[in-house]
Amino acid sequence: MAYGAGCAVKVVRVLVPGLVLVLVLVLGGMFAVAVVVGAAGAAGAPSQPLPVSGASLTQNGQDLVWQVELAHSFSPGALARGHQSLCLVIDQKSSFELCVAGPAHGRHTPSLREIPTGGGGGQEIAATITRSSDRELTASFLPSSIGLVYRSLHWQVLSSVVASGCTPVVPATRGCTVRFPAASSPLRLHTPVLVGCVASGPDWVFRGPSNVREIALTFDDGPWWDPPTVEFLRELERLHVPATFFEIGEHIPTYDPRGTVERQMLADGDMIGDHTWSHPDMLGLSAAAQRRQISLAAEEIRKTTGFEPCLFRAPDGAVDPSLLALARSMGFTTIQWDIDPRDWALPGESEIIDNVLENAQNGGIIEEHYGGGPRYETLDALPAEVAGLRKRGYQFVTLTQMLGYTLVYR
Repeated sequence: MAYGAGCAVKVVRVLVPGLVLVLVLVLGGMFAVAVVVGAAGAAGAPSQPLPVSGASLTQNGQDLVWQVELAHSFSPGALARGHQSLCLVIDQKSSFELCVAGPAHGRHTPSLREIPTGGGGGQEIAATITRSSDRELTASFLPSSIGLVYRSLHWQVLSSVVASGCTPVVPATRGCTVRFPAASSPLRLHTPVLVGCVASGPDWVFRGPSNVREIALTFDDGPWWDPPTVEFLRELERLHVPATFFEIGEHIPTYDPRGTVERQMLADGDMIGDHTWSHPDMLGLSAAAQRRQISLAAEEIRKTTGFEPCLFRAPDGAVDPSLLALARSMGFTTIQWDIDPRDWALPGESEIIDNVLENAQNGGIIEEHYGGGPRYETLDALPAEVAGLRKRGYQFVTLTQMLGYTLVYR
């Protein structure tokens, strides 16, 4: 095309989502041309699936960990707008399709959604999603969140796009799909066994975070026989409430020599802490004797359950700076409490309930007892106590959950 003398020509490339708009401007004249070409860079070229350069699915403790890396950067929030999808397909009797999506309302991190067989938006599942770069995404989630169990499965990543110009990989289907790996890959899951926890943060804790509507039930001085500790476990199971049990080491060979009750605690999702070997006044002991009290109890717990505790509670809560430092040097956080219904004094079931409900607060740690005396009042108070706290919006957690501690599995 020829232009008159004295005219300057300027080409402007304007990027519009889904299009490239090229404007040819004749400066000083009265002329402009607009040309539209496809987003892929050539006129008429269709959108393509995101190119997957690597992917893995592994087991880490209780969690499945999906990691996917693309050949170039991508935005989870832009996938739907581009008619694209990036999904993990898992086969274990039934097939499950988990797809990356943009942040849910009010959040900033991407989400993972289980897509039903017939398509549609799907339901968000509980997952921890991180990104080490704009090309990578890692999602961790519990198998139970999508109905999986700990046994063999097959997995594959599907990167798809629904576009009229795309040539389907599978005939008579809409869109086109890249599969990675080319054939589904096997993964054998094993039932995770909890073997420990890792203390972090402050040496001495009275309560959890005040900005979360959570509360922790803790019980001291067991295992015991009046009532048997298993009755506490049955009631907590019935109420669907986890708890943290601080155990006296010498009580284990006496009241649960085979560790049956302790192993049931861990299997139920409860947590076990160290409450010394014989419940002495720790401040009246030498540093060596204090260490022995803590280590003997921990060893008994480990011997009967295979679990290494990281929570310590001193008898009667009696501590000083040197004991706190000693406990931390042994890998423990010392746990106090901020809600004390004084159930050890046998004040009556209603008094225990009222005390707990009146003093409940975010991050509260309730100290009660399941040993060291007849604890029927404490057991009988549990249903009303739990119902009252739930009515106030509290969720029950173990101390390791409340404090965000890492759990160790094998």
